Amino acid sequence: MIYLDNAATTKTAPEVVEAMLPYFTERFGNPSTIYGPGTEAKKAVNEARRILADALGAKQEEIYFTAGGSEADNWALKAAADAFRDKGKHIITTKIEHHAILHTCEYLEKQGFEVTYLPVDQDGLVDPEAVRAAIRPDTILISVMLANNEIGTIEPVGQIGEIARENGILFHTDAVQAFGQIPINVDQLHIDMLSASAHKLNGPKGIGMLYIRTGVKIRSLIHGGSQERNRRAGTENVPGIVGFGAAVSRAVRIMEEKIQKETALRDYLIERVEKEIPYCRLNGHRTQRLPGNANFAFRFIEGESMLIMLDMKGICASSGSACTSGSLDPSHVLLAIGLKHEIAHGSLRITLSEENTREEMDVVVEELKKIVQKLRDMSPLYQDFMARQENRD
Repeated sequence: MIYLDNAATTKTAPEVVEAMLPYFTERFGNPSTIYGPGTEAKKAVNEARRILADALGAKQEEIYFTAGGSEADNWALKAAADAFRDKGKHIITTKIEHHAILHTCEYLEKQGFEVTYLPVDQDGLVDPEAVRAAIRPDTILISVMLANNEIGTIEPVGQIGEIARENGILFHTDAVQAFGQIPINVDQLHIDMLSASAHKLNGPKGIGMLYIRTGVKIRSLIHGGSQERNRRAGTENVPGIVGFGAAVSRAVRIMEEKIQKETALRDYLIERVEKEIPYCRLNGHRTQRLPGNANFAFRFIEGESMLIMLDMKGICASSGSACTSGSLDPSHVLLAIGLKHEIAHGSLRITLSEENTREEMDVVVEELKKIVQKLRDMSPLYQDFMARQENRD
C-alpha cells in the first residue's frame, strides 16, 4: 500500500503507542482523584500540556484538552459568541474554512448572529485588507484557518491576527492541518485561540486541544465536573493526552528534516504530474503551502472514479476533505478559488508523510497517467473537446 492521505489521518507513531500503553493498564488512575494512581495520571496530563504549550510558545495553563479539532472549533466559536453577544453579533471568517467552522457559523446565524464569509483569490489566500475592511463596530470574532486542509495554502494569519489585535477583536485560528507540520508561535501570530488535533501528526484519534490566551473570558462548551480548570467537563482521556504529548514532542524534534523531505517530494510529484498529464491544474498556492500537500484538478473526469482505480492499485488518496467523503457536491474550497463545477469534480488530494519515497511518487505518477487516460477515453466531454481541437488544427 502507498498511503497518501495524511491530511485525513496519520499512522500513530510506534513511540506514541508505547507512551500510551501504560495508561491503559498499570497507570489507569483518574486524574481527579487524590491518591497515588490518580496523581500519577494527573502528572502525565500536565506534562503533555507543557509539551503542547512549549510547541506553541504558550503557557501551560492556556492549553485545554478536547475530544478533537471539531470540538475545539465549536467551543471557540460558540463560547466566544455567547461571551460577547452584548458587545455585538458579527463574526468574520472565510469561504474555505473546514466544515467544523462553517457549520458552526451557520448554527450561530440561526441564533441571531451575522457572519461575513470572505472570498479568497485563485490560490486560496484571503487578503488581510479584506479582513480589515469587513470589520464593523459590532464585530466580536475573526476566525481564519492557518492552513487549508484541502489545497494546503498557508494563510497570512500573522497579519490578520495583528489587525484583530489593533481593533480589540478576538482572533481564532483552526490549526488542525498546520500544528506539528510547520512552526507556530501564538504570540508572533497574535492568536487568541487555536484548535488542533492529535491524529493529524501521528498521534491517536479522539483527542484535540484548544489554546485559550490568558485573559480571554469564554465559558465552557461541555458542562459537568470541574476538569480542565472548570472549563471542559468530563474525565480526561489520559492515554490520548499522553499520546498527544508524545506525538507533539516527536513532531517538534523531526519538523525541520520532515519539512525539507516532504517539500522536495511534493515538488517532484507536482513537476511530474504537470509535465506528463495534460489538462491538469495545481490547486492552492505554489509555494506558500503545507510541505506535504499536492492538490490537482484533472479536466474531463470524476475524482471518485479516479480514487477507486487508484485504490485498486494499492494507492490511498482523496478528492478533498475526509469529513465530506460521500458527498456528491464539489468541494466548497475549489469552488471558492474559482474552479467550475465540472473541473472541481475531477480533484485529487495527495498528502505525504516523511515515510513516503521518490520511488512511490514514480509509481503514483505512472498509474495516474494510465488511470486519467482510461477515464478520459470513456468521457464524452473529453471526446468532444478533442474533436474541437482537431477541427481547429
